[in-house]
Amino acid sequence: MALKKTTKADLKTRYPLYMQAGIILSLLILIAFTNAPIRKGELEEIVLPEQELVQMEDVLQTKQVEKPPPPPKPPVPVEVPDDEILENDELDLDASLDIDEPLADLPPPPPPKEDEPEPEPEIFVVVEDPPELIGGIKELHKKITYPPIAKKAGVEGRVTVQFVVDEQGNVRDAVVLKGIGAGCDEEALKAVMASKFKPGRQRGKPVKVKMSLPVTFKLK
Repeated sequence: MALKKTTKADLKTRYPLYMQAGIILSLLILIAFTNAPIRKGELEEIVLPEQELVQMEDVLQTKQVEKPPPPPKPPVPVEVPDDEILENDELDLDASLDIDEPLADLPPPPPPKEDEPEPEPEIFVVVEDPPELIGGIKELHKKITYPPIAKKAGVEGRVTVQFVVDEQGNVRDAVVLKGIGAGCDEEALKAVMASKFKPGRQRGKPVKVKMSLPVTFKLK
């Protein structure tokens, strides 16, 4: 025969009631604690010590002054004994001069200067009146024969010749500064050497002048 629990012994039926009662009791306890008066004790005043203010100052860089070296010590004077007597040198002043006596031989006069050669006149680059080619550039081209090698090779261009025109208008020290080869350089140099110029003048006087002249080679 199976046993049945009574309603008093069955806890599950009373569980919700106990749960609600516990929650209400805990709330009452919490409210009582929160509303309880709090004893106010004497509040001690906490005084913080004053902090010292440290002010940073800019440090100025000082210049190191170099002291001059001390002056040298003066020399120590040397005492001269009083007993020492300086002897006077005897001078012979009895020398006599005889006017009638002939004078000593004088040195011979220096030889006359030989005539120094006159310095060569200066060579100018820029003058008041530059040299002029007599007959112009056409007269210069008449003296030029086009080299056969240059004709065959089709060589054309400009040959620059540098030279000096002297006081008489003659050409001296002619050199080729820039050439094109194939016999054209030699032909241009020969034509310039055979040319005549009107001399350049500086302050109205003929002077030597260095100049350059381009000679053009062009096939027709």
